[in-house]
Amino acid sequence: MTKKLVCIVMTMFVTLSVNAQLQHYMDSLSICKARIDSLQRSLDSLRSSKANGKFFRLFAPITYYPDVVEYTMTGKQGNGNASDLDNTINNVLMQNYLKHPELIETTACKLHKVASSAESTLTAPVQRKVEVAQEETPANEVALPSDSPVRLEIFKPNFWKFSGDYNLQFMQNHFSKNWYKSGDDNLSAVANVILRYNYNNQQKIKFDNQLEMKVGIQNSPSDTIHTFKTTSDLLRYTGKLGLQATKKWYYTFQVLATSQFVRGYKSNDPTVYSDFFSPFELNFSVGMDYNIDAFKKKLVGSLHIAPLAHNFKHVSRLDLATRYGLPEGHHGMNDWGSQFTANITWTPTDKIKWGTRLYAYTTYSRAVVEWENTFSFAFSRYISAQVFLYPRFDDGVQKMENHSYWQFKEYLSLGFSYSM
Repeated sequence: MTKKLVCIVMTMFVTLSVNAQLQHYMDSLSICKARIDSLQRSLDSLRSSKANGKFFRLFAPITYYPDVVEYTMTGKQGNGNASDLDNTINNVLMQNYLKHPELIETTACKLHKVASSAESTLTAPVQRKVEVAQEETPANEVALPSDSPVRLEIFKPNFWKFSGDYNLQFMQNHFSKNWYKSGDDNLSAVANVILRYNYNNQQKIKFDNQLEMKVGIQNSPSDTIHTFKTTSDLLRYTGKLGLQATKKWYYTFQVLATSQFVRGYKSNDPTVYSDFFSPFELNFSVGMDYNIDAFKKKLVGSLHIAPLAHNFKHVSRLDLATRYGLPEGHHGMNDWGSQFTANITWTPTDKIKWGTRLYAYTTYSRAVVEWENTFSFAFSRYISAQVFLYPRFDDGVQKMENHSYWQFKEYLSLGFSYSM
């Protein structure tokens, strides 16, 4: 009797144990199925909401997005309609910004600028090649004949590109009457505009046009004759037509025209030292151009080497003819020689830029060398300071007593700047 009772108890225990294990197994299967269903629903939700494009921020090179910081600081983003997915991505990016700032490669602002410049040079729509599968025509629709006319539109690319730089700089000096070294009060301003309109068909031909206009005026109470007089005066056009020889070399024909806008005076002196078309120089040259593009486009420019050049100099005012190297009583002079021109821009940082122009022309009996240097320091998008250094050599003009043929000009200014 006792053995029979023990057997019944053991049988009941084994049965309960098997049922418990079976129940645990069924529960595990239910949990696994629920998880799979949850993942499937999440994937279906992502596909239906077209949110896949939002994940590129996590897998692209780390980029600084201002809206991520805005969300972290205020809890809102943009129009305030950020989804849970947006919030999660923002949290991940913010952790990267805080823990690994050295990995940030670019910013959203720079990406927008690159996209804008790319859109400006691309006028034809970009289309992907799509393979269309044949589809059976429903019975209630009539199939069009295969030779039906198709309207084809061809967009011609625009190879012209316009750009410009605009600067308005100011400088002011004041000296008290008892200043121990003396001095004259003065107020000056310099306006500088550079316009470029270039053609490049990305194959063989380039046509570059650049117009430079610079006018600087000064007011000084010590000058009793002139209310205003010029400190800078430049009107210069440079045109280059190039035919590609190699990847960076071009056969080039260059035209260079230079003059000024208004009359030039010295303090308390009524004599006119320069005027419109006094002098005016027109230079034609044939040679080779080399395009400079280095350090990820931080150093760009061109070198023009012309073994054959013709220079025409004209002076409208006869009383200034001898001052600019022309025979007395003559308005014009022609000569032949060689020319070299270098235009280079170096931008080591977003705040500092150095633009230089080196021009040299020689007839092997006289020479002209000009080296213009403009250092720009940007404090903001529109405020900048400039340092301008301009040494010049010309042994074809009238030499002043106790002076060499070397000349020098310099100014420091602060003002507004804008580039497009």
